[in-house]
Amino acid sequence: MERRKFIKTCCYSAIGIPIAATLMQSCGGIYYATTNRINGRLAISKSEFIQIKKDKKINRKFVLVRTEALDFPICIYNTGENIYSASLLKCTHRGCELNVGGGIYTCPCHGSEFSITGKVLEGPADKNLMTFKTETDYENIYIYVS
Repeated sequence: MERRKFIKTCCYSAIGIPIAATLMQSCGGIYYATTNRINGRLAISKSEFIQIKKDKKINRKFVLVRTEALDFPICIYNTGENIYSASLLKCTHRGCELNVGGGIYTCPCHGSEFSITGKVLEGPADKNLMTFKTETDYENIYIYVS
């Protein structure tokens, strides 16, 4: 293979592989759940974490919700058996909307990373995410957003 063709192929691969990976990841993971307001808190049915694909039940790790009171979505992450964490997807560094994936939240603007419980893992952000108290019962997850 001649040098020019080799370099051209490498450049296309370097650009194409991350784009393809992003597109494939975005197809599989982001889901906005339906919520109800009950006694001043958001209620999300636990069934929102279940996805049916080809007659197979798949449990989602997280769902997103939007609320009129907030400019950014809230991510509700299933951190264990009947344990949920709710974080506002607004970076505490410069206010960019965070991406969800790979078990962390990442800021596309400046690279900050946060755990699924909202703790700073990597700067430049130095403050944890805004998180919300959650409770559960047999059917629902409740988020206190007021």
